Amino acid sequence: MARREALRELQTRLADRLQQARTETRALSWLAVECGGLGLLFPLPTAGEIFPVGTLLPVPHTQRWFLGVANLRGGLHGVVDLAAFLGLRAPIARDAVREQARLLALNARTGANCAVLIDRLAGLRSAEQLTIEPASEADAQQPRPVFAGARWRDVAGRVWQEIDLAALARHDQFLAIAA
Repeated sequence: MARREALRELQTRLADRLQQARTETRALSWLAVECGGLGLLFPLPTAGEIFPVGTLLPVPHTQRWFLGVANLRGGLHGVVDLAAFLGLRAPIARDAVREQARLLALNARTGANCAVLIDRLAGLRSAEQLTIEPASEADAQQPRPVFAGARWRDVAGRVWQEIDLAALARHDQFLAIAA
């Protein structure tokens, strides 16, 4: 019970800081999450609201990474298992979603009524806390998708991959949910 209360407090603090960060004029700031063992950064202008994982209604004849639809604040949103979509792990079963998992709705300005399933929230990050990673030789040989932005490193040495949610919402493969 204490873990749930602590998790709720963290979510409330993150929501408050997310709202506060949106109103501040900062050059670069992100919502940091963990997904399939990878640290991801979502630019705050494209990130929407964070929700606990509730009832997901399956949609037949869709990709395995498309978990179904959810009612988020009265709006119907398609839900994508982001780690499975990115190929970081096999698609998760709807009933096997962990307690720390959350749904992150894409900002309405992206034009997509969509939410992505993430494994865990990791807080907010700003450009002052991170250093950009130079492009590697592997990047030149195998280009990353258009929605994959720069890689960043924090003071602990962890690498974070920036994901542009607006570009992801327009990506052909992301839009092709039919199986």
